[in-house]
Amino acid sequence: MNRKKIYLCAICNVQSGTCNEDCKFCTQSVKYKANIQRYKEKSLDDIIKEAKIAVSNKAIGYCLVTAGAGLDDKKVEFIAKIAKSIKKEISDLNLIACNGIASLDHLKELKKAGINSYNHNLETSKEFYPTICTTHSWEDRYQTCLNIKSANLNLCSGGIFGMGEAQEDRISMLNSIKELNPQSMPINFFHPNDALPLTKNTLDKQEALDLIKLSRETLGKDIMIMVAGGRESTLKDDQYKVFEYGANSIVIGNYLTTNGKIASKELEDLEKLNFDIASTCN
Repeated sequence: MNRKKIYLCAICNVQSGTCNEDCKFCTQSVKYKANIQRYKEKSLDDIIKEAKIAVSNKAIGYCLVTAGAGLDDKKVEFIAKIAKSIKKEISDLNLIACNGIASLDHLKELKKAGINSYNHNLETSKEFYPTICTTHSWEDRYQTCLNIKSANLNLCSGGIFGMGEAQEDRISMLNSIKELNPQSMPINFFHPNDALPLTKNTLDKQEALDLIKLSRETLGKDIMIMVAGGRESTLKDDQYKVFEYGANSIVIGNYLTTNGKIASKELEDLEKLNFDIASTCN
């Protein structure tokens, strides 16, 4: 019996809760006053320490996330400094930047610094998007994805299910992502928070799993499909069924403002289930 190969990724929230945008799904927005930890910059030492822990838990991707609408010169300098420092100590770690709307010039600077991939999600369909965000447009997001490809960075682009969108919106988003032809697609399930205007996620386990299957069918066999935020709260005891329905990657450890499973414990569980945990992104 062949062992299924899976890929593990970790997230580092290097700038938390300082965003002035109004995305209704996001606790990082200052508009909703969610009870989360907020800071302008995590220390470089802590970021590198967390990277080493991620690698020890077999993560091959490490994503540097900042709050805010997008990149400016100061933020590019910050992320570039982090990337160069990590690469000096862990040269083969796939570094992913997730810093919002980005110009081609800023993205090229990050690539020079050692960033391998850039994550920018469409979040939902073009049609439904104005329902969940008014301070920047879906078109801004799509253009950033095009800029990422033009900068010769690997594109990681996905979205969130369970925000009140219709099935037609889910299909529309998947088709837009297919047009972009990313290397990887993160699937998130909306994680409710009492501070947010979106208070429910009506997806049940089977519906969530079927959306993973639909994503695989739409995007084809070659793309990496990663289940990220909301995996634990939505799927509970059936989290590892995501691999039966077409996913081949998950985020381990904590997310941006919510806790995940302890990464070392997750690794133990995956190894007991006899998954072949990839050591490279290839």
